[in-house]
Amino acid sequence: MGKRILVVGGVAGGAGAAVKARRTSEDAEIVVFERTPYVSWANCGLPYYIGGVIPRREELFVVSPRRLASRFNIDVRTRHEVTAIDRARKAISVRDLETGDAQEERYDALVLATGSKPAHPPIPGLDGPAVFTLVSVEDADRLQAFLEERKPGRAVVIGGGFIGLETAEALLERGFSVALVEMMDHLLPPVDREMAEPLAMHLREKGARVLLGEKVAEVAQNGNKAAVRLASGDAVECDFVVSAVGVAPRLNLARQAGLTIGQAGGVVVNDRMQTSDPDIYAAGDICQIRHLVTGKPVRVPLAGPANKQARVAGANAAGGDMRYAGSLGTMVVKVCDLTIAKAGLSEREARDEGIPHYVSYTHSQHHAGYYPGARMMAIKLVVDRFTGRVLGAQIVGGAGVDKRIDVIATAIHARMTVEDLEDLDLSYAPPYSSAKDPANIAGFVAANIHRGEVDAIEPDELEALLEREDVQLVDVRTPAERKAGEIPGARLMPLDQLRELAGELDPHKRTVVYCAVGYRSYLAYKILKQRGFDDMSHLAGGFDAWKMFHGKPQII
Repeated sequence: MGKRILVVGGVAGGAGAAVKARRTSEDAEIVVFERTPYVSWANCGLPYYIGGVIPRREELFVVSPRRLASRFNIDVRTRHEVTAIDRARKAISVRDLETGDAQEERYDALVLATGSKPAHPPIPGLDGPAVFTLVSVEDADRLQAFLEERKPGRAVVIGGGFIGLETAEALLERGFSVALVEMMDHLLPPVDREMAEPLAMHLREKGARVLLGEKVAEVAQNGNKAAVRLASGDAVECDFVVSAVGVAPRLNLARQAGLTIGQAGGVVVNDRMQTSDPDIYAAGDICQIRHLVTGKPVRVPLAGPANKQARVAGANAAGGDMRYAGSLGTMVVKVCDLTIAKAGLSEREARDEGIPHYVSYTHSQHHAGYYPGARMMAIKLVVDRFTGRVLGAQIVGGAGVDKRIDVIATAIHARMTVEDLEDLDLSYAPPYSSAKDPANIAGFVAANIHRGEVDAIEPDELEALLEREDVQLVDVRTPAERKAGEIPGARLMPLDQLRELAGELDPHKRTVVYCAVGYRSYLAYKILKQRGFDDMSHLAGGFDAWKMFHGKPQII
């Protein structure tokens, strides 16, 4: 008989580890304990079920206990809660939630995949009957029953992260009046503020009320009506509330067992997913793992890393030797007609880490502009100032965002530079891309900065510069473009007339040129630089990037 492997928890971490353990060892005895009635289900699909995109509840279930038993010879015990771990005796205490019976189970190897639970900040009224979370199947069932029975019309979603954004979209799709409250100054806090600004604008265009920089003080309920009271004194009336303020790892078992908990707030594991007890492995949201850019420990509660960690933990628990390198935290979120994605470090994170860096902005159509249906996307790269290594990327746009973030995430994982990115040989046909793919264009622009071919100033830096210095600001767009908006104080000199008009400028005065997205201002920079302008820059990302900093982005 092979090893006895016990797995605590299902879903991505637990079920994935159990199946990988079986593929590694046909002789092992594998038992999975899951406290809910479901062993493997798509928690990422819950907002889409609420929104009706996934019409049938059954489609959320990835694999059943019966399938795990018949195909993989895995003993699955749902509605069983593991209450304690005795490391010295290599045993766990288990309670049957249906009968109340308790038993002890011995193990040779133990895998912990207890996952996350909804965060519950100390807000009065947040546990009221009209307040819902959306992390489990039970959460979705409760919310769906409420919506069908009560027929409410007004919702407040607290939290502008993944679940909050997807839930807001789902409720808008069902015709609800939606208010979204986020305590930070922008939605989706992991990304930089200007990249998230299009999300807020788009949700408002879709009819949502988006309240940023607002902290919830209380959720009050009076009969079938509720109100979310804000610290600012405002109150948003509604019929129900969805709390999506984040998740917290379920660490009770790990703490009870005396396993080491790290500075990032997760169970410490090595690259074999072993905890501080070599016979206990962990996977998923409870772990802290290595960030592939900084090398520091982080928690990344995402399904992709959880699945990869589960394969490693399951294989090694069964006698294999797999390694997990770490994560970039690559993410992508759909918000109505927009998509936003991130990989690696944001500019804020690079700054907090003290990494010398610069950023670039590009605006590109997701496929050839002459082919019908082209949609714009904005790409922001964060680059190591000295080596040119790509440290991070953020993209927001109408289509094609997922493809480009995956390309750039691969480049970051491989420690590529912006010069590598500009050289990538990517596929092209008019329905799919352009001969110069948006990822390549991002590389072109960032590599030009790295090689010193152009000096680029970021939109927020330009704003500070204009406040403290007398700057010669030149708009090289057309008069028609200027009518739609301009940076105050700019002098209009269309690019095609710049050679004739350049004599009107002082070549020794601080000069900044800008256009719509940065290409024409790059050309203007080259023209003026070769005419003796010795103190000049062009605006990274152009006027479109400037608008992202000033609440008027136009991405779609």
